[in-house]
Amino acid sequence: MKPLDTLREQVRRDRVFDFMVPKTGLELDVSHGTILYLEGLTVSFDGFKAIDDLNLYVGAGELRCIIGPNGAGKTTMMDIVTGKTRPDQGSAWFGQRIDLLRLNESEIAEAGIGRKFQKPTVFEQHSVFENLEMAMAGDKRVWPTLYARLNGEQRDRIDQVLDLIGLADARRERAGALSHGQKQWLEIGMLLMQNPKLLLVDEPVAGMTHQEMDRTAELLNSLAGQHTVVVVEHDMDFVRSIANTVTVLHQGRVLAEGSMEQVQNDPRVVEVYLGE
Repeated sequence: MKPLDTLREQVRRDRVFDFMVPKTGLELDVSHGTILYLEGLTVSFDGFKAIDDLNLYVGAGELRCIIGPNGAGKTTMMDIVTGKTRPDQGSAWFGQRIDLLRLNESEIAEAGIGRKFQKPTVFEQHSVFENLEMAMAGDKRVWPTLYARLNGEQRDRIDQVLDLIGLADARRERAGALSHGQKQWLEIGMLLMQNPKLLLVDEPVAGMTHQEMDRTAELLNSLAGQHTVVVVEHDMDFVRSIANTVTVLHQGRVLAEGSMEQVQNDPRVVEVYLGE
């Protein structure tokens, strides 16, 4: 069996993709300039409020950084946006018309929200190019996936993403042979193949060298505008290098919001987070 055929069989067997691709039937409406509305969200786990009356708004095309101490609710917030966790109360809207709380995880992804976890999850036994090919947006049902052949437009799209993530020269390399930073970039590229409007990126520079961190900052900055990017990160030097607006979460709600200079000089932020 050819390597790519093996990969297709692996995807089918492991159900990495939900092959019954849902259709939300709604187009994203950001005519008011805001792409994500989280209002009055509350989530409790065994009596502990992980999210407590959270109100958060993210502008279309923005690169937003979210920081906060462990247990502040950052991961739970992303879980709500992507449909993994249902809030006890509140609302979550993607643009003006898409009610995220009425959609499941697959439908939310189809609507245009992508999420990158801290640990990269790539197909390590297959090439960089094949990883991007399998991640391409389209019909992911079993037979179309197994028998799909790339057309010129699709190859051009993969080439564009390879250039964007800085892996054009590594297209034929096995993904498992990449450095940690390169795997992170490849996974961002795999998200981009889905044409998301909103990307949630969790601690993208954990374990990276300084050179890789600089390259990651360039990559995320290049995505802003065409995409909206929300970055959850603990490395304050990295946040300073990319952030226009920083949101600080504490005990499940917004503690402060503004420029990096504003939040780092906020006594409340210094007390609960930056002063640690």
